[in-house]
Amino acid sequence: MAGHSFADRIAGAPITWGVDPSPGWGHVMDRDRILDEMQAVGLRATELGPDGFLPIDPGELDPLLVRRGMQLVGGFVPVRLYREELLRSELAYAERAAGTLAGAGAATFVLGPASVLDGYDTPIELTDQEWSVFDRALRRLTGICESHGLATALHSHWAMAVDRPEQIERLLETCDVDICLDTGHVALSGGDPLEVARMAGDRVVHVHLKDVDERMAEQVRAGERPFRQAVIDGLFKPLGEGFVDVGGVVRYLEARGYEGWYVLEQDVALSEPPLPGAGPIEDARTSVRYLLDLGI
Repeated sequence: MAGHSFADRIAGAPITWGVDPSPGWGHVMDRDRILDEMQAVGLRATELGPDGFLPIDPGELDPLLVRRGMQLVGGFVPVRLYREELLRSELAYAERAAGTLAGAGAATFVLGPASVLDGYDTPIELTDQEWSVFDRALRRLTGICESHGLATALHSHWAMAVDRPEQIERLLETCDVDICLDTGHVALSGGDPLEVARMAGDRVVHVHLKDVDERMAEQVRAGERPFRQAVIDGLFKPLGEGFVDVGGVVRYLEARGYEGWYVLEQDVALSEPPLPGAGPIEDARTSVRYLLDLGI
């Protein structure tokens, strides 16, 4: 991405258009409409999204993207890395996912450090022994990704093994892995995304941008509203409409020479098919306008 302008490094995530196959999530829009709307708001790339959203055969995928002037930049892969008894199967899964991403033309394996608990409603705290297992497994996983020509970017995430500010700090101190900075999840966990960007320095190699409703974030942290329900209720907002200083983070990263992708990832759930020109495209357009108005 070296030499590309800021505007040419803004990508989209399918979840911004409500693409989540889990039961009860809501309506999933037609793939071609989503890609057309990504193109219409000026996005230059997309992440892969959940299994089945985009074809993984380059012969099928490339025409979908090329005719829209877009490319594939990566994919989010949750992997449980802190329990020794799970590592064989989890790393085998990571190997398959890395092969899929690389074969489809992606550059980045966005690692979700998954919990062994179901869902995203119960924050966890690794023991020192679990951190040791996690560190060793993480080294093996980054080696797998390197063998496929992929960068690894660890994505801190609410109720995953790396979530709260002190966990991110420990990760940066004890592990060599690069990170995907997600402004929304850092803020939701009580952290300051700008401070995390400063701590991580050049290890920020991929960025997810989302804004957050402050009142709902407080309810999630207090255990008063489950994370999944909060997301369905509108926890994540278009950029500039929540309490996160997204502009400050972007300006800082650009000033220090960041040349990677900024992925709009505003998780939403749709109750019904949106009318033409309405729905997620409106929030995406608001977010793109916010970024371009930063004047970078």
